[in-house]
Amino acid sequence: MAAGTDHQGLTAILFLAVVGLTIGITVWASRQTKGAADYYAGGRSFSGFQNGLAIGGDYMSAASFLGISGAIALSGYDGFLYSIGFLVAWLVALLLVAEMLRNSGRYTMADQLAYRMKQRPVRTAAATSTVVVSIFYLLAQMVGAGALVALLLGIDSQAMINVTIFAVGILMVFYVTVGGMKGTTWVQIVKAVLLMAGSALIVVLVLAKFDFNLSDLLGTAASNSGHGSAFLEPGLKYGATTTSKIDFLSLGIALVLGTAGLPHILIRFYTVPTSRDARKSVLWAIGLIGTFYLFTLVLGFGAAALLDTGSLDAAGNLASPKLAEEVGGGAGSTGGAILLAVIAAVAFATILAVVAGLTLTSSASVAHDLYNSVWKKGKASERDEIRVARIAAGVIGLIAILLAIPAQKLNIAFLVALAFAVAASANLPAIVYNMFWRRFNTRGAVWSIYGGLISAVGLVFFSPVVSGKGIDPVTGKNLSLLPADIDISWFPLENPGIVSIPLGFLLGYLGTITSREPDAEERYTELEVRALTGAGAESAVQH
Repeated sequence: MAAGTDHQGLTAILFLAVVGLTIGITVWASRQTKGAADYYAGGRSFSGFQNGLAIGGDYMSAASFLGISGAIALSGYDGFLYSIGFLVAWLVALLLVAEMLRNSGRYTMADQLAYRMKQRPVRTAAATSTVVVSIFYLLAQMVGAGALVALLLGIDSQAMINVTIFAVGILMVFYVTVGGMKGTTWVQIVKAVLLMAGSALIVVLVLAKFDFNLSDLLGTAASNSGHGSAFLEPGLKYGATTTSKIDFLSLGIALVLGTAGLPHILIRFYTVPTSRDARKSVLWAIGLIGTFYLFTLVLGFGAAALLDTGSLDAAGNLASPKLAEEVGGGAGSTGGAILLAVIAAVAFATILAVVAGLTLTSSASVAHDLYNSVWKKGKASERDEIRVARIAAGVIGLIAILLAIPAQKLNIAFLVALAFAVAASANLPAIVYNMFWRRFNTRGAVWSIYGGLISAVGLVFFSPVVSGKGIDPVTGKNLSLLPADIDISWFPLENPGIVSIPLGFLLGYLGTITSREPDAEERYTELEVRALTGAGAESAVQH
């Protein structure tokens, strides 16, 4: 650790305190979990304010706290675009899906889609998409965990960082299998409070160094960055070439539309008793998240102003923790060590809360949609369904661990942006069509989900993210996932959203108009009434 080994005891105590608190909450919640409604939806017992905090806790992930501040510290204005995109996305979620999804579903996104369609193909497609999106998002959190612990404990060994990632995976499986949605929600609420308090403290300390003059902060950041005024203007990262400008547009589309298709956010709307509470929870979440993203502006530019950005890791993921150390008194000081340990512990709590929500969502979809509805045709008992969900949590956790190890060189916010692109491509077209288009049917849903999912993931695989970026001249590290001598990147953009999202909508349209399914049209009126009024929202409807 930068402050020396004398302070590693404090770091260990804070980390253990955070882990101990979350484990205690999980064990307490396990005693309140009686059946599937408790395990998947927390018994629908959370108020709008509580769910708003939990949504904020779910949404303000390591990508926000570590990734965005790092992107701003390295890329200036262009890095702040992540904050803008993540925040604006909430308006789409509020206007399009929050209330209607709460009224027309039960436990998972597939409940809403399959209400008026054939159960097996739609639920299989929705469950597949949920798991893939969740794993993309999980990668970002695991990478953040490895970077944090490596910084705090002074770990240089890649093997030890991999062990850290494995330990986080084990913890997240524990939260889900033991605590279910109740435990996960309370962990997210506690984490949201800790994150807002910790971020506010750093923001105040950073601004105090510039006499609370934001203009001085920005000017110093621009000067210290080595880019001058270009650091505060658009185009430093995304304006150099036509391809980078299109990449920026693709990123923006994915960020703005992705939230409304994220399964771990969508499932949160089922934890409140009424649609009014669903609306309230989104409004509370917008206030909380909006404030936090203003904080990231100060954190990112503060890091650029006060730190040697050349000393940061290539992806910039450690900008916030190092900034905390600097405003606490600098490397080697007791104050710096304390603040670094506190902020890192908060970031670790952030990671634990988000991975629990993601794992719960994907495992619930496997158990509820695939096991019960598809394989058992709705005849599985609640006990068997929950048992399968717990097994699925373990398998998904293992997959995420194995994929996170090679992904450590990528920026966390960037990884989450990929998850947003996949969610917007695969899930959003089907959700929007299902709620607003009477003609939409099973073939349309299946084509839009699989088409958007395969195109998004496929384009990422053949993009510079996976191969072809070459070696960083400063750090000497390979910037892509595959070895530097392998180049299969025929798709030039790093984010596939500009192609895969319209393709998802197009395939949903083509699939619908090339087939006729009278039952789906007839049941649209029932779904519409249910979505607008909430009548029968908690009933399971098999078709």
